[in-house]
Amino acid sequence: MNDLTRKLINVALFQAAWFAAVLGTVRGMLWLGPVAMIPTLAIHLALQENRRGEVKLLLAAGVLGFLFDTAFAAGGVFTPLQHLFPRPFSPPWMICLWLNFAATLNVSMAWLRGRYLLAVLFGAIGGPIAYYSGAKLGATEALPTTTGMLLLAIGWGLMTPLLVWLAQAFSGSKKAPV
Repeated sequence: MNDLTRKLINVALFQAAWFAAVLGTVRGMLWLGPVAMIPTLAIHLALQENRRGEVKLLLAAGVLGFLFDTAFAAGGVFTPLQHLFPRPFSPPWMICLWLNFAATLNVSMAWLRGRYLLAVLFGAIGGPIAYYSGAKLGATEALPTTTGMLLLAIGWGLMTPLLVWLAQAFSGSKKAPV
């Protein structure tokens, strides 16, 4: 399979899983995101050369995302619709969004590798937009405030380069993609 096909599959899986998690939550099917991640990650891992490194990245992103979202929910930055875990713990559908994002880092988002300032900017803009979009669709109890959006921008501005670095470290690759 050529690189472009892998990237297109990766983007399509990312979008499908994001909408399954968010819209499933909005419609009261909070289990849909976790269920959608099973085939998404299975296909993703099947297309990877370094599955062990990808699994490490996914586990790290899941733990970091759980801690990040739990801290921000506890701080009142946003209030996700809950499922399984009590407040303020990040619900499974949101943890799946972190796994979903991490699955792009060595494929469709590999262009960020080694470009940490760009990763800061991408995260600082894209992270809050994703949270706002999910909230606008109804996956949170309220839209984030301006202060909340700023805090999400700072948080994602830190998390994205960290995850990009972890993706590269776990992949075993020393060079940035062209």
